[in-house]
Amino acid sequence: MEINTLFYFLTASVILTLAPGPDNMYLLAKSLASGARSGVALSAGLASGIVFHTTLVILGVAALLQSSPLAFTVLKFVGAAYLLYLAGKAFREHGELQLGEAGEGAPYLAIYRRGVLMNVLNPKVLLFFLAFLPQFVDTASEQVGWHIAMLGAVFALQAFAIFSFIALCAGRVRSFILGCKNINRILGIVQGVVLTAIALAILLT
Repeated sequence: MEINTLFYFLTASVILTLAPGPDNMYLLAKSLASGARSGVALSAGLASGIVFHTTLVILGVAALLQSSPLAFTVLKFVGAAYLLYLAGKAFREHGELQLGEAGEGAPYLAIYRRGVLMNVLNPKVLLFFLAFLPQFVDTASEQVGWHIAMLGAVFALQAFAIFSFIALCAGRVRSFILGCKNINRILGIVQGVVLTAIALAILLT
């Protein structure tokens, strides 16, 4: 793969990742609510989901899913149901935000798994990569699978870096709002609204 192609791909990937979207919004709300470390754990989960989708593109599963309306619909409803479940939990957040919640004992593995599932259960992410990755690959090459894998890894790494930066910035802001009354309740509502919006976007488009 040529260096110029990789540079163009990285530039496009960074622009797409920085564009305001549901992942960024939820990551921001989660980092404000639970701290930068939780945000980084969520970032790692979202990036791992990208690796999963890249693998499916290489295996041809994405094309199969695209050609099967029933499979796409089932995955779409499962993904939306999971997001609505998370939204329900977020809406039930209450009490004042405490600094200790972002420190030792935070369920980082659970947050990581949440990020993975949010990405894996969204069929639109899979179809996006099915359409996006091949644009930067010579389909006549004997190493198409390897090139797609490399591009997927690059996208995942830059997404993790950018998402982690957002989480760290939000964590810094969080220290200034710890004294706000019922802020945890407010951030819980924000997370719930964002998750509900993502679920509706999956269902309605």
